[in-house]
Amino acid sequence: MTEHEPKENRAVQTAAEVLDLSPVIPVVALDDAEQAVPLARALRDGGIRTIEITLRTPAGLPAIERVAAEVPGIVPGAGTITEPGQAELAARAGAHYLVTPGTTDRLLDDVEASGLPYLAGASTVSEAMRLAERGATAMKFFPAEPSGGTAYLKAIAGPLPELRFCPTGGISPDNAPDYLALPGVRCVGGSWLSPPDLLAAGEWTRIAELAAEAAALG
Repeated sequence: MTEHEPKENRAVQTAAEVLDLSPVIPVVALDDAEQAVPLARALRDGGIRTIEITLRTPAGLPAIERVAAEVPGIVPGAGTITEPGQAELAARAGAHYLVTPGTTDRLLDDVEASGLPYLAGASTVSEAMRLAERGATAMKFFPAEPSGGTAYLKAIAGPLPELRFCPTGGISPDNAPDYLALPGVRCVGGSWLSPPDLLAAGEWTRIAELAAEAAALG
């Protein structure tokens, strides 16, 4: 656990609690950190309780820092953790949880060392079982649609009934209800709540409406 924030002060303590924050976790890649606060407020006003800000752009870390400091009521997470060192940087910026697209032992060791709960990505039975062996029973299913979608998750529910997933990748308002109807799915991740055109135009009211529609899926 890092020294910057005591565990008891975090909004979520476990990966299972991350899955229960909202039926949809908005996955956001920002080019401008100035957009982070109004975006997070719009999502919160629509009933979404978390935002996954990815580290795909240089604005990712400062955006997490802004949301953590300025937007109470929404839990910031850091996504696209792919390299050792990023987990600690995200934790120091104020992320309450971490999300990885895949699993390697080196990356998982680093993520676990941060002390934050995490959703590690798995797209195969072997990857899911490896995570379970490390004590992780809540994980990200990515890329969901290319990896077999709802049919795949139904197939592995028999041998692995204890696992819980956040499918991400190809999720939309059209297929999200199908995923959320599965007993092993607690939430989905998607980027449709903050499309680039709405971000560029500052259409925060429309984003709040999309958030409300997503929150109603739960």
